[in-house]
Amino acid sequence: MKILCVIPARGGSKRIPKKNIKDFLGKPIIAYSIQTALECGLFDEVIVSTDCDHIATVAMKCGAKVPFMRPPKVSSDTATTAEVLLHALCWYAEQHIFWDYLCCFYPTAPFSTQKKMIEGLEILKKTKAPSVLPVTEFAYPILRSLKINKTGCVDMNWPEYELTRSQDLPNAYHDAGQFYWINVASFKKDPRLMPKGTLPLKLPRLQVVDIDTPEDWVTAEILYRLLHK
Repeated sequence: MKILCVIPARGGSKRIPKKNIKDFLGKPIIAYSIQTALECGLFDEVIVSTDCDHIATVAMKCGAKVPFMRPPKVSSDTATTAEVLLHALCWYAEQHIFWDYLCCFYPTAPFSTQKKMIEGLEILKKTKAPSVLPVTEFAYPILRSLKINKTGCVDMNWPEYELTRSQDLPNAYHDAGQFYWINVASFKKDPRLMPKGTLPLKLPRLQVVDIDTPEDWVTAEILYRLLHK
């Protein structure tokens, strides 16, 4: 059984320049994902898919392989993660190397743990699900969420729940933005990260920060320090 880890890290980050190799508490943030992937002992290969020479150099110094440079057609702002993964699988197929399971591990996921990665793979193997997705609960019931209307006033998105107690509303979850476990055979038939039949891997909210803005970055560093004292 062969298992591949692909860390997608293109060079064109705009909201946080050089996001994938930006210093996070003393080392490039991508180093955390690479280290976790290497040390969990699950993978036959840990690679970084990138279009950037600088990212490639950093990735290899951290112990990952960069067997190819990602072509422009899967490096644009509109290229999907699924397309990046398919490109990697096709590249290996051309080398006559095939994989049973694939983990897409994001480069800005310092809160990911070996324990949860192992747990995700176990779920994938035991259930034969097409994919396993780490999720966490929204901090506030989304059915009680608000919007600002065209006049600048506040409205409820779902006014029918205005008087419903929070504890009486169903839990809602969102993608933790850390990694995806994928059954390669299923993925080739339906190349989506969350196809029908995807199973959840629940994470506590304290282990999830979606790092998309400079404010998110500061929040993540503060939380990481607190959790790793």
